[in-house]
Amino acid sequence: MFAPVADTASEGTGVLIPRRFVWPYGGTRVFLSGSFTRWSDHIPMSPMEGCPTVFQVVCNLIPGYHQFKFNVDGEWRHDEQQPFVSGTYGVVNTMYLVREPDILPSILSPETPGRSHMEVDNMEANPRMPVSDLEVSRHRLSVFLSSHTAYDLLPESGKIIALDINLPVKQAFHVLYEQGVSMAPLWDFCRCQFVGVLSAMDFILILKELGSHGSNLTQEQLETHTIAAWKEGKLQQCRTLDSNGGSYHSRFVHAGPHECLKDVALKVLQNKVSTIPIIHSSSEDGSFPQLLHLASLSGILKSICRHFKHSLSSLPILQLPVGSIPLGTWMPKVGEPNGRPLAMLRPSASLGAALSMFVQAGVSSIPIVDDNDSLLDMYSRSDITALAKDKAYARISVDEISIHQALLLGQDANSPYGLYHGHRCHMCLRSDSLHKVMERLANPGVRRLVVVEAGSKRVEGIISLSDVFRFLLG
Repeated sequence: MFAPVADTASEGTGVLIPRRFVWPYGGTRVFLSGSFTRWSDHIPMSPMEGCPTVFQVVCNLIPGYHQFKFNVDGEWRHDEQQPFVSGTYGVVNTMYLVREPDILPSILSPETPGRSHMEVDNMEANPRMPVSDLEVSRHRLSVFLSSHTAYDLLPESGKIIALDINLPVKQAFHVLYEQGVSMAPLWDFCRCQFVGVLSAMDFILILKELGSHGSNLTQEQLETHTIAAWKEGKLQQCRTLDSNGGSYHSRFVHAGPHECLKDVALKVLQNKVSTIPIIHSSSEDGSFPQLLHLASLSGILKSICRHFKHSLSSLPILQLPVGSIPLGTWMPKVGEPNGRPLAMLRPSASLGAALSMFVQAGVSSIPIVDDNDSLLDMYSRSDITALAKDKAYARISVDEISIHQALLLGQDANSPYGLYHGHRCHMCLRSDSLHKVMERLANPGVRRLVVVEAGSKRVEGIISLSDVFRFLLG
């Protein structure tokens, strides 16, 4: 729960920028004071719900240089993990709050003669995207992402599911299904630390293993096979399949609460994961870790949309239609050389074909289309956990059940019968602006939009969260 927002600016200062201050090192009563309070007022900080050792408060500050420190149970302290200097008031933390310029720098100004342009031939009428607009937009986004940390993603309240690594795999996927999540961090009780994640992709690989000839994993073993045993077996298999002769390293990808949003986004992109656990430890050796949040690109995108909501003109590329910029994967045009076809399936295709596509093509969702390539539904990796319902995985063969039947298995008894479900298919048009697409992708659970033709809903392309961030970050 946040403390009331403190307005620390004097009258007539103009633009105020909200800034969150965090003291993550415990205490009973914590106050914030600084140059913006003239070192006289002490702003009370509130413990974070579910994490009582972390205190926070949001203050509205004017742009410029600020100094501050914390009063923890009557003792003045500074955060050694943040920039600090020695000054009139002892050792204090420092920060420089940048106000986005209202006028473009002259070197990137639209009036600059001889500027170059980048043109993408995706639409009949192509808006020309000036390189200056692209550079300015990316710079401002980079400044924002670099000046805000993972703490900004933490909700006021919520729950996070973690699984003991000694839990049987079967029970683990029942938990994922019942809790409506597609992944969960893994806790090793003996080592007292988080060691990895269990995701829908693990269940996909298990189903493929169960359906393969000469499988080492039987239905009976699945009842007692632990997550630890499965992960170790998977690790050994990856080492065996390493054709280069090098060692295979399986590392737990996570982030700390002080890491900036840009670094968190890059970790998601570079490691090709959908979620990054945010873990805090008050000890230098990393012991007694606290799982604070599961960060995703959608959460970071939501922060971007919220921050620039009233200043969209400062990001000119957001007004361009998505069909005019190098973004996403598109259906190849007739005669186009080296066109990469979209991964799509008919409703009659087998579940096994979908599982193979998830693994081999590296996609996380597959459009289900009719004979005219019009969108009917989506089958996602997260839908796999629905097979844990009533032990459906024990009664089916992935090569004999169709995607249509698999989707019906995951429906509730009160769900309408049929293949098309509007809440599952998130669509956009190629004429929609990048800003409109970003707002839709910022909604929880929406990881990609299917670009369709107006009226016919014929699939034209797919734009994912990772596509948007690769474009925005350059």
